[in-house]
Amino acid sequence: MSYSNQPLKRTALVTGAGSGIGAALSLSLAKQGFDVVVSDLDEISAQKVADEVLTQGFQARAFKLDVSKQDNIDGVEASVGPIDILINNAGLQFVAKLEAFPPEKWRQLNEVLLVGPAMLTRALLPSMKAKNFGRIINIGSIHALVASPFKSAYVAAKHGILGFSKVIALETSDFDITINTLCPSYVKTPLVEKQIKQQAQEYGMSEDEVVTTVMLEPMPKKAFIEMEELSGTVEYLVSSAAKNVTGQSIVLDGGWTAR
Repeated sequence: MSYSNQPLKRTALVTGAGSGIGAALSLSLAKQGFDVVVSDLDEISAQKVADEVLTQGFQARAFKLDVSKQDNIDGVEASVGPIDILINNAGLQFVAKLEAFPPEKWRQLNEVLLVGPAMLTRALLPSMKAKNFGRIINIGSIHALVASPFKSAYVAAKHGILGFSKVIALETSDFDITINTLCPSYVKTPLVEKQIKQQAQEYGMSEDEVVTTVMLEPMPKKAFIEMEELSGTVEYLVSSAAKNVTGQSIVLDGGWTAR
């Protein structure tokens, strides 16, 4: 069910929307009739995505947002207005053994992947509660459920977002507010493409071997998750049909965790 059939225009904020999953979800939400705020640390990339949405006849605007900066987070609603749908998608990755992991990089990943979504949710919840409506969707990962070598910061943060979401689901149970986390296995994005090279170095194998033996081997279906799968799941979660789906991990993993 799409809100495009509803009389009330709603606004969706997507973080890390300058490319990859965030860009795809921005276009998908715009097609459903939302006013989409395409936010990214790279304002130029965000503007390109917003322009693409606009050229297709839908509504979008670009917004520069650094989710690791509290002052940026606290100023969101003052800059773009109340938010009804929050998609916490901004992310980054770094691959290394823990003893070789730069401490500042470990902290940065957790600031972006866990602290940022928590603080952005904190900033937007009061207005969501005031109007008795909100949908919060965290773009998690299969690594919110399982672990892989050389990704201690990423795995820790993604596991943390599940616990955080459960708490907020309980704290918002008196309102028409939901919070859920999508947990896809590998999606072919620029972030994943970069990981392939990094993991090849850590494992001492070719990039093709990383794809087949590290990324796809755990999946019985042996396939990357597609953007259409993510956008379709988000469409469901923001609809009234999912008003009682909250605090959940929505797993798109080709059977990975069924083993």
